[in-house]
Amino acid sequence: MQEEYPILEFDAASEAILEPGRIIKRIDIPEHAVACFFQDVITQLSQRHATRIIKHLRSEIGTHPIYEIDINGKRLAVFHPGIGGPLSGGILEEVIALGSTKFIACGGAGVLDGTLTIGHIVVPTLAVRDEGTSYHYLPPGREVSAHPEAVKAIEAVLQAHQCPYVTGKTWTTDAIYRETATKVQRRRAEGCLTVEMEAASFFAIAQFRKVQFGQLLYSGDDVSSEQWDSRQWTTHTSVREKLFWLAAEACLSL
Repeated sequence: MQEEYPILEFDAASEAILEPGRIIKRIDIPEHAVACFFQDVITQLSQRHATRIIKHLRSEIGTHPIYEIDINGKRLAVFHPGIGGPLSGGILEEVIALGSTKFIACGGAGVLDGTLTIGHIVVPTLAVRDEGTSYHYLPPGREVSAHPEAVKAIEAVLQAHQCPYVTGKTWTTDAIYRETATKVQRRRAEGCLTVEMEAASFFAIAQFRKVQFGQLLYSGDDVSSEQWDSRQWTTHTSVREKLFWLAAEACLSL
């Protein structure tokens, strides 16, 4: 099992010493859950709709509320997963342990293709594993895929609402400040449309835990050239809110 690099030492053991199912008590939680990266949208949701907090997860940075909302008679859990593979992956693990099994995430991503205009929807089908978390859930490999049924559900909703979108590969990295020009060129050459920090971790955890997981991204800042362009991507509130409701609809259709 020992390799030159520890990250390649995958252990296929089904249980770990610190197992979520042993420390997290199952609750009456919706089986459907949206992992929403937009705190502004979650805040608006809690103010404008009948939501309730059903659980507070905890970490050293504070509490992480899990909300429940009723949408057309269907129960949906909503939570912010945090940023980056380790944190968001750990929160996903705990929400799975609570009892949710069908997930859609909605978030933003940098674009490696400058022709993807701000707000354009991207549905990642594959994620390049340039992060660390996924290597503890799956054997070493270059890519990991989203759940096909989740991708199918997302596409069905986007088509029903006549929303333009593209499907493809995303690059998941742990180091936001090490997206060098050479790496961008390499990832673009292998077909990556976007760069973000969680998809590969999410997809790997979902495969390991045998739950459904898909993701919706909107194209944000542009890293396709040597000069970074923020494109003021975090200010597009209407796009972010729309993406959440599309994610909710897709999730509830699973």
